[in-house]
Amino acid sequence: QVQLVESGGGLVEPGGSLRLSCTTSGRISGVYGMSWYRQAPDKQRELVALIGSGTRLEYADSVKGRFTISRNKAGNAVYLQMNDLKPEDTAIYYCNLVNPWGNFWGQGTQVTVSP
Repeated sequence: QVQLVESGGGLVEPGGSLRLSCTTSGRISGVYGMSWYRQAPDKQRELVALIGSGTRLEYADSVKGRFTISRNKAGNAVYLQMNDLKPEDTAIYYCNLVNPWGNFWGQGTQVTVSP
């Protein structure tokens, strides 16, 4: 099993920044990719950013140029630097990890962007 724990969410004004962290434990070898998803009220969960094996990076069009995904050298933590936040970025942000043993999710961290 793999455990994912997100942190770093909170309340921020429009134009502000937050840095989300996702730490992992358990059987995490052979990771195919780690991602951040988000789910706003009454909306479907959507992919925000993905970091795959090697140098593969993907971003949702709505966050390109504002968000940056990265991971540590050990490969057991992933981060999401969020700049120039907008009210429409308000959502619960979830960390996701895929490896040969499954597709794993954290419990999420709330990000609220409001004046």
